[in-house]
Amino acid sequence: MGAINLSKSVLLFFFVVLSAVYRSSSATGVEANQTVSLVVNASEASAKYIPKTLFGVFFEEINHAGAGGLWAELVNNRGFEAGGPNTPSNIAPWSVIGNESSLIISTERSSRFDRNKIALRMDVLCDHEGSNTCPPGGVGIYNPGFWGMNIEQGKTYKLVLYARSLGPINVSVSLTGSTGSTLATANIVDSDVSNWTKIELTLQAKGTDANSRLQLTTTRKGVVWFDQVSLMPTDTYKGHGFRKDLFEMVKNLKPGFIRFPGGCFVEGEWLRNAFRWKETVGPWEERPGHFGDVWHYWTDDGLGHFEFLQLAEDLEAEPIWVFNNGVSHNDEVDTSSIQPFVQEALDGIEFARGDAKSKWGSIRAAMGHPEPFDLKYVAVGNEDCGKKYYLGNYLEFYSAIQHEYPDIKLISNCDGSSRPLDHPAHIYDYHIYSSADNVFAAAQKFDRVSRTGPKAFVSEYAVHGSDAGTGSLLAALAEAGFLIGLEKNCDAVEMASYAPLFVNTNDRTWNPDAIVFDSSQMYGTPSYWMQHFFKESNGATLLNATLQSNPSNSLIASAISWKDTDNKNHLKIKVVNFGSSSVALQLSIQGLEVNSLQSFGSKKIELTSADVMDENSFQVPNKVVPVSSELDDVGEEMDVVLSPHSFTSIDLLINSNNVGLVGPASYVDKSSYYKDIKMY
Repeated sequence: MGAINLSKSVLLFFFVVLSAVYRSSSATGVEANQTVSLVVNASEASAKYIPKTLFGVFFEEINHAGAGGLWAELVNNRGFEAGGPNTPSNIAPWSVIGNESSLIISTERSSRFDRNKIALRMDVLCDHEGSNTCPPGGVGIYNPGFWGMNIEQGKTYKLVLYARSLGPINVSVSLTGSTGSTLATANIVDSDVSNWTKIELTLQAKGTDANSRLQLTTTRKGVVWFDQVSLMPTDTYKGHGFRKDLFEMVKNLKPGFIRFPGGCFVEGEWLRNAFRWKETVGPWEERPGHFGDVWHYWTDDGLGHFEFLQLAEDLEAEPIWVFNNGVSHNDEVDTSSIQPFVQEALDGIEFARGDAKSKWGSIRAAMGHPEPFDLKYVAVGNEDCGKKYYLGNYLEFYSAIQHEYPDIKLISNCDGSSRPLDHPAHIYDYHIYSSADNVFAAAQKFDRVSRTGPKAFVSEYAVHGSDAGTGSLLAALAEAGFLIGLEKNCDAVEMASYAPLFVNTNDRTWNPDAIVFDSSQMYGTPSYWMQHFFKESNGATLLNATLQSNPSNSLIASAISWKDTDNKNHLKIKVVNFGSSSVALQLSIQGLEVNSLQSFGSKKIELTSADVMDENSFQVPNKVVPVSSELDDVGEEMDVVLSPHSFTSIDLLINSNNVGLVGPASYVDKSSYYKDIKMY
């Protein structure tokens, strides 16, 4: 009997050991190098309400994010104004079809529009017959758009242009593919365009080419003037002018706010080139456009003050308007002369919020939006704290805006996280661009910040430099850790947004970026997909989540509870493993009713890859994306293996109302949550 009992004991010992090994490795199939405990208190007593605005997006006109990107206009330099108001102007990228014996192209200050006087003059020297016959296909001009126009078979495109001639005209309008094939064509025939005439056509494509161009040609001798040539796809988001695929990429983040239009774009290298909102409203044909001298390209400003407010509304996000405060990178307005800038800001707010019968509200109404926009936040400048006249100017803006609009929250450029501000503000701005280690460590930045003064707006954050590449997993993990730190400090932080949001791959002025695109395709970098883990956080409830036995400090975790549109409760636990070793996470959830966690509907989502410097690309757009798997054996005590260099979310469905939910009800539309996430 004794020998038999000993054998049973030995077998029992090995069973326990093997069970423990299996328990710690079953989640990923790899053995964990260390064990860490995470205790989550799901009771209301430990909970904090997360602002509905905590995570949002920041749009700046950089990297051709708007012109040639989100704004769907296909013609580049549609008004021939890129050289400014004087002649000869810069018509690039417009180019000539034909040679000097057949036509001469020039610019004149003869436009019908007072704010943009440049028009293009085309002297056609050849004819359809006679000694100087035009070549087959005619002569004229073409526009390649922004590194190629994406023309798609079956889709329609609206052409608008203004033309004038001393005699009758016969102009061929065509969309031509990169091999010379005609994808769509129409003729403009008119016997009398002696005065400027608006011409509108709809072109339907019979082929697809992502590198197409728009051509205006003729075989008739004479002089033709063109101005304000626009080509827009007819399938923009709600007809509001936004490129639909790029808009949806932003919409899927469920941003609580959108900050616009910059950034340094607002300041300008010189004030003469700063973004001035009054130049960007009204009919698009009448907008003068301007040269963005910080990022070195011309914008027609079709994406203007009205369109940014419309974008915020379409995203169901709070608009945060950043305006120039009389300060650029190289020149400033003395506080004694700042009143015109103050009035411009007040007028910009009236444009957004004023009654449809008010001076500026009536212009908004005429543009198709009689109801006011819901503007509640404005930022006085960008990165201008410390400039000679910033503080004096800021106080003038603060006083005037608070007097006229006492409900508006003003955002100061000065960092109030290290020491109290010496001026009144509702929110202060904080930017961080640094290495992966520094950004991850900054998760504790707001742990000891005062909870009684203005709250922080981390309006620009990103890993920068060699750690980032053009969008690496390493960067995304550091940023995820930083955002968990902000989430845990949601009583001191009001808002946060990654920067920059977009980059056209043909104009990589700044690396990295969240969304990469060209004329026809796009993908999200790991930093874009990282933000998907936080889209339920706005308006949710922060729970107490405590890591124990975390000797390397390579882990950071948070937990939230939220309620979806079906009134179901969810518990979401996020953990970043910033280290190079796998970790056995022993998860303990306290404060719930017994057996209230449901296996069905509960998931584990992981962002990781074989190499920490892995990136996505047009060739492999989903190399580093969240991967979702079903969770087995869901309970109050669970073991989960965290892969090296990974961001993991444990999403649990709770069959109970006994979970911490504080503040306003946290309803989140989950219908598209897993739409773009791999399921295995």
